[in-house]
Amino acid sequence: MTPAEVSELIRGISTDHIVAFFVVLARITPLFVIAPVFSSQLLIPRVRSVLAVGMAIGLTPLASHGETMPTGFLAVAALMAQSALVGFALAFACACMFAAVQGAGVLADALSGFSYGQSVDPINGNPGGAMTNLYSMIGIALFLAIGGDAWVLRGLDATFHAVPLNQGPNVSSLLAGAESMLASVTLGAVEIVAPLMLAIIIADVAFGMVSKVVPQLNVFAVGFPLKVGIALLMVSVSLPFIAGWMSSQLETSVTVALHTLRVG
Repeated sequence: MTPAEVSELIRGISTDHIVAFFVVLARITPLFVIAPVFSSQLLIPRVRSVLAVGMAIGLTPLASHGETMPTGFLAVAALMAQSALVGFALAFACACMFAAVQGAGVLADALSGFSYGQSVDPINGNPGGAMTNLYSMIGIALFLAIGGDAWVLRGLDATFHAVPLNQGPNVSSLLAGAESMLASVTLGAVEIVAPLMLAIIIADVAFGMVSKVVPQLNVFAVGFPLKVGIALLMVSVSLPFIAGWMSSQLETSVTVALHTLRVG
């Protein structure tokens, strides 16, 4: 590109384009803070910053649609805050889906006894048991395998149609959607870990009956390794079905987030 072409390109950038870029960047930033994969600590902050800026540059011409943007500092700041709230709603919906997968790992640790050994989750940097780390890493792999990143980006594009850059969302609608997504976290975790939970409950009842029949038997010493084996078996059997659950739940989460995004 020649210097003359660069100068012509710079002259073509108006104040509306600059303001629109920062408003789009404010909407994209929450994805790199709480959304699965995008906010992973495996991506260093500099890489996440570059990706966010690159996405904002690419999406700004598509998102602005020739809209007139305010130029006052307070008006632009308020518009950026509203845009960040829209991005946070989408990122929060996806994060709740992934939190259900991690919650299933926490429940699996507590039920099977793996919570005795704590380690650090390489995805989020949080301490967790072996099952929590396993579900987190498998959740990330399945998220990418089912095209979860593409779902999030399509949802981000849809937010620009639901709430244009120069308008703000309906806060009461966002609060109702957040309440609905929070309620789905515990339910989703129980749905994922239900086979393991049922197997462990049956095993505990069986061990209790054995302790009554043979009181001299140390049920804890015998039952603990058996419960670990049962947990590993049930997890290996149930893990293939998590992909279908995640695909359905991700579609539902993005749809709910977009339905709650209404112009205030």
